[in-house]
Amino acid sequence: MGGRRTPLILASGSPRRKALLEALGYPLRLQPPGVGEEGLDLPPKALAQALARRKGEGVKGLWVLAADTVVDLDGKVLGKPKDREENRHFLRLLSGRDHLVHTALYLRTPLDLVEEVHTAKVRFRPLSEEEILWYVHSGEGLDKAGGYGAQGLGMALVERVEGDFYTVVGLPVSRVFALLWERGFRP
Repeated sequence: MGGRRTPLILASGSPRRKALLEALGYPLRLQPPGVGEEGLDLPPKALAQALARRKGEGVKGLWVLAADTVVDLDGKVLGKPKDREENRHFLRLLSGRDHLVHTALYLRTPLDLVEEVHTAKVRFRPLSEEEILWYVHSGEGLDKAGGYGAQGLGMALVERVEGDFYTVVGLPVSRVFALLWERGFRP
């Protein structure tokens, strides 16, 4: 590819997604789309896809990647908690239980448009009230779907992940890499 370094436009403000793509060596430009996540009353998987699409369509560029992650507990969306009390409530709900994490991709290239949803199953170990308070007071879960981050302190809460761990983190990296590679976009 020589000197050509067309950037991948990441339609996101997520530091986690940015770090994952930078770790692979992609030329990257962050362009948070400035679109809201409200106003959609959809089942969790469809909501993730609609939000990823809304983000991707909100930015211009040749190579645009957007993603959205939704936590699904028995068909109910657990979004980003509005405050510490809601974060605590979410963790109580998740304690000792399985839930699904859906991460949707929207990839627009000069060749085509790809939209996919990837799902992983996560099991939390049973949590004591003291452990829940410890995590809530860390503040880590406040900006994350479901109120936790599996890649940070939240790793202490997760007992098992079935599927791609990076889907839980918010970007199925292996799949994104394959999609870009197949289309000639190299890190």
